[in-house]
Amino acid sequence: MSTSQGQKVAVVTGASQGIGAGLVAAYRKLGYGVVATSRSIGDAQDPEIVTVRGDIADADTAERVVDAALQRFGRIDTLINNAGVFVAKPFTDYTDEDFARVTGINVTGFFHITRRALPHLLASGAGHIVTITTTLADQANSNVPSVLASLTKGGLNSATKSLAIEYASRGVRANAVALGVIKTPMHPVETHEALAGLHPVGRLGETSDVVDAVLYLESAPFVTGEILHVDGGQNAGH
Repeated sequence: MSTSQGQKVAVVTGASQGIGAGLVAAYRKLGYGVVATSRSIGDAQDPEIVTVRGDIADADTAERVVDAALQRFGRIDTLINNAGVFVAKPFTDYTDEDFARVTGINVTGFFHITRRALPHLLASGAGHIVTITTTLADQANSNVPSVLASLTKGGLNSATKSLAIEYASRGVRANAVALGVIKTPMHPVETHEALAGLHPVGRLGETSDVVDAVLYLESAPFVTGEILHVDGGQNAGH
């Protein structure tokens, strides 16, 4: 049931910590109802946040997330595909398990939830899909072996453009935010200095840098099919 007439609703994947948690807080501040999902997410204290525990690579999780949004709020306006995993290894060191895990979360997860959310984004009349990708898909770096990231996130960049064009005349926009290295619990503090050196600006990104980029795209009705690089200049060169 919709709680208040016209309240918009955002679905955020990978929502329990780091960038995902920052996005949940930001959309709440905008007045959105939020459905937040991850494998480890706990119950929310805020009645305008519904949490759904599950593996995003599972079609069942996508079903439950979309159902939860419709049951609690009656609509979906924005989907943020934030769940992702990054495994940096020399190509020949990747295992079959690595491949299954990275493609499962990054690609299969994107497919299941985006396909199920899209009819509801169309129904809202001004839907928006934002997918978090990596700048390494455009600008490989010999210091960071990242074939699986490029294989999966590069595909998501292309899929973003394809979705944008397919739905451009029907009120749904699709954009991506391609990241450099962001300071999140994923990166131990002792690695920060080395990681900062990957960026021309010489520092790591902050969660707030990513949130600001997503909120810009949310408020930009003429922007679709955009791959917005939030990467301290990495995409421009080294």
